[in-house]
Amino acid sequence: MLHLLPLSTLLLVTQILASPLSHATSKPLPLLIWHGLGDNYAADGLHSVGDLAKATNPGTYVYYIRLDEDADSDRTATFLGNVSAQIDQVCHDISTHPMLSRAPGLNALGFSQGGQFLRGLVERCGDMVPMQTLVTFGSQHNGIAKYQVCNDDDWLCKGYIALLKANTWGSWVQSHLVPAQYFKETNDSTGEPAAAYLESSAFLADINNERELKNPSYAERLARLHHFVMYVFEDDQTVIPKESGWFAYTNASDGSVTGLREREIYKEDWIGLRALDEKGGLHFKTTEGGHMTLSDEVLTEVFETWFGAKSGQWSGVESEKQEIIEL
Repeated sequence: MLHLLPLSTLLLVTQILASPLSHATSKPLPLLIWHGLGDNYAADGLHSVGDLAKATNPGTYVYYIRLDEDADSDRTATFLGNVSAQIDQVCHDISTHPMLSRAPGLNALGFSQGGQFLRGLVERCGDMVPMQTLVTFGSQHNGIAKYQVCNDDDWLCKGYIALLKANTWGSWVQSHLVPAQYFKETNDSTGEPAAAYLESSAFLADINNERELKNPSYAERLARLHHFVMYVFEDDQTVIPKESGWFAYTNASDGSVTGLREREIYKEDWIGLRALDEKGGLHFKTTEGGHMTLSDEVLTEVFETWFGAKSGQWSGVESEKQEIIEL
């Protein structure tokens, strides 16, 4: 004969099962990975990075950010699309994800343009996506002064780059072609952004709070990060200037570099970088090689240092499930 436990007993059992103390092990925070231009979320190389993350920190749930479940369409979206709309989509996908939406915090790894898009996600969606540590490799945080050179057989890339060069500040290009939305034109004599950039930039000028009217929520959200780690490739010839990965300004005329801490974006704390720095959360790193030349040793160090137990842990969604026990 089947007997049900009294309701009071069921509630007690549920509380015990849900208690963090009832679980012998905890898991690292989930890891978001956003790929760069010309890549896709299903690429073998990207998944090898995720596999290394899980091997280094067992129990890590890795989510590969995508804009389409079809890998080819996801790759196309790295060239063609509105970055603000893409970030809105990713915000929705993560905040409604059955596991990610229940985690107390998230870590993130951004490659090339995926890095500044993750930063944009923090600034625009930080209330819904609780990021704790963000690591970027070769990202264009202060924009690019030249478009990348495409591989000889990459006709998709060549086609879009040709359109970009033809009319960077046109409204259609700024709302449809991704690299144009983080292109930055600067007056080399003053180091100030050019008028065309401030007037027409559809993404970067806003996310860097460079216009006269600032959005204070961007600074508030970015400053909540525990750590923001920015890697620059020593021999990067794809991101021009490479120092953009540290929010630095490089004078194209004489090659002189003005570091982040000497710039108004930091001094006036337009996006929270100074506040983050003052609490020890802003980190400038270099790694050998050209753009996206990454060894397992470098990645393992990143996973151990920034995404390990010290970055935060949780018990996983299993601990939140209520169970009904019947005898």
